Amino acid sequence: MNDIHATDHGTDDQLRRSLGIGRRGFLGTCTAVAAGAIAAPVLGAAPVQAAPAAGTPGKAKGHLLVPEDKRGIILYTVRDATGRDPLSTHLPSGFRAVFEQLARFGYRQVEFAGYGQHRNAPGGASLESVEGARLLRRWLDDYGLRAQGNHGFIPPSWPLTTADLDTFKKHLEIANILGMDHMGTGGDPTGSSYRADWDVAADKWNAMGEIARRAGIKLYTHNHDAAYGFLLDGGPLDAQGRPTRSSGIRKLEYFLSVTDPKLVWLEMDIYWAHVAQYKFRTYTDHDGSTRQNIFDPAGLVTRHHKRYPLFHAKDGVINTTNGQGYDMVPFGTGVIDYTTFFSRVGHRNYHNPMVEQDNAPSSTDPAQSLEHARIGYKNMAALRRK
Repeated sequence: MNDIHATDHGTDDQLRRSLGIGRRGFLGTCTAVAAGAIAAPVLGAAPVQAAPAAGTPGKAKGHLLVPEDKRGIILYTVRDATGRDPLSTHLPSGFRAVFEQLARFGYRQVEFAGYGQHRNAPGGASLESVEGARLLRRWLDDYGLRAQGNHGFIPPSWPLTTADLDTFKKHLEIANILGMDHMGTGGDPTGSSYRADWDVAADKWNAMGEIARRAGIKLYTHNHDAAYGFLLDGGPLDAQGRPTRSSGIRKLEYFLSVTDPKLVWLEMDIYWAHVAQYKFRTYTDHDGSTRQNIFDPAGLVTRHHKRYPLFHAKDGVINTTNGQGYDMVPFGTGVIDYTTFFSRVGHRNYHNPMVEQDNAPSSTDPAQSLEHARIGYKNMAALRRK
C-alpha cells in the first residue's frame, strides 16, 4: 500500500490528530492521559456529535449526492480494528471504540460483517446473541449511528433444515434489535452459470424473503463480478446435458426477473460491478455468433432502483494486467466516476452507500484501515452533482 501513503501524505499523523494522540503517545508507552484520549466511554455517555468532514468545504457549490444521514461504512473495512486486542494497542479496538471513532469521522450508518471481536473488548468475543445485540444497539445509539445491514447467516440448506431455519430466525431477531431495515449476505445466490440453478436459487430466496418480510426485514444479496456474467440458457448441450450458450442476459438480471420484488433485495458492490463491465463484454449466442454487450452498472440500478437499497462504495485504479481491470484503493482516490454514478441512479434519500475497502487493513501499519475510513468519509461527503 505504499502507493496510498504516497498519495495521502502523513497518514499516521492524520489519524493521530483525529484520535487526539501525539506522536510520542502514539508510538511510546501509553500514559494515563493518552489512554484517556482513546478509551471507550462508559455506557450511557452522550452521543458523539459528527464533526465536519476534513477537507470538505462548508459552502461548496452543487447538490450533495450522498446526504449526511446516508453516509455509511461496512465494518469489514476496519475488521482489524474491531478484532484487535485493546490491551495491546493505543488505537481504537473492539466495536465500542471503533463506533466512537467512525462517528467522529462523520459516519452515520454502519453495516456489520458478523458480530465477532477480540475477547478482551467490552462485551467479549461474540456478540451474536440477543444480549450481545442489545449491547451493540446501546453503543450505536450512544454515538449516533444506525445499523443498516449485516453480511451474516444465510441458510446453506434447501429445503431449509430446522436448525438452519432457527438460526436464520435468530439473526432476524438480532437485526430487529439492532434497528436494521435490511439483512443479507456477502455471497451470490448460487455460483452456477446455468438457468436451472438460478431458478432453484430464486425459489429459495423468495421463501427466505417471505420469512424476513414477516419479521419486518428486507433480505438482500450482495454480489461480486461473477454474478454479472452471462447466463448459460440455450444452444447445444454438453455431455452432462447442460446448455453451453447464452441469450445475452446476465445471471443477476435473470435473478431479478424471477424473484419477487417485495421479498428479495440487492446490494450492488459498485467496484465489482465495474470489474464485471471490464470482464464480461461478449457472449456466444444460441446460434453460435459472438455478440457484444457492455454492462452498465448505473443503468441496471435505474431500471430496478427499488431493488437496490444498499451499495458498497469502493474505488479502483486501472490495472489491465490482473484480469480484473482495477486495483482497489481508498474511496475517492481512484477512477470510478461516483459523481456520474450517483447522479444517474438518483433517489439519494433511498439508497444507502457503504464505504468499503477489502485491503484497508495492513500488517505493517495498524492505523491504516481507520485512516482509509476517514479518507472514504471525506471523499463521500465531498461528492456533489456537477
